[in-house]
Amino acid sequence: MARELDESLLNQHKEKHFTAGEIVRDIIIGVSDGLTVPFALAAGLSGANASSAVILTAGVAEVAAGAISMGLGGYLAAKSEADHYMRELKREQDEIIAVPDTEAAEVAEILSEYGVEPHEYTPVVNALRKNPKAWLDFMMKPRERIKNSGLSWDWRSQTKRALQSAMTIAIAYIVGGLVPLFPYMFIPTAAKAVAASVVVTLIALLVFGYAKGHFTETDRL
Repeated sequence: MARELDESLLNQHKEKHFTAGEIVRDIIIGVSDGLTVPFALAAGLSGANASSAVILTAGVAEVAAGAISMGLGGYLAAKSEADHYMRELKREQDEIIAVPDTEAAEVAEILSEYGVEPHEYTPVVNALRKNPKAWLDFMMKPRERIKNSGLSWDWRSQTKRALQSAMTIAIAYIVGGLVPLFPYMFIPTAAKAVAASVVVTLIALLVFGYAKGHFTETDRL
């Protein structure tokens, strides 16, 4: 009866989690670097009296190289995280088999940190020992970066996520990087183009900052 009541309450209250956090993070990384690095390069070349055509060529080359570099960095970071998780998973599996008493004591310690008394968590520990799969899942929960999002962790999905991260960062870098270079496409005089680039980049940064605050809900903290 109590279980049915709990399920009923859970069905009535569905929490809405922001599940696109990692994608937004990648976009933020790509756009923020894309807006600033090519702008700095273009402004520096403008000060050296280079023509708009030369600045645009150098800027496009930098955007291409930066997108590859940032995308590769995003892929390696996400892939390393997935590999680390798999090593931890294997270690926990081995420890549950080799030293079950130690692992059971670790479960008890985790529950006690939340104020659960020994007579309350002992049945939980015993129940987990009878279900190795649930036990392993419980032990890995603190290591999951997405544990608060209500999503399950899967190694294959994280490998796919590494590729997605690389593409997202690279595309975001290209989009952000073309913004400060846009004036140089239409204004042949570098001195005038750099002034327009400053204005365009500032507007883009303001819009980007607003969007970032909206999606990350910084205005609600």
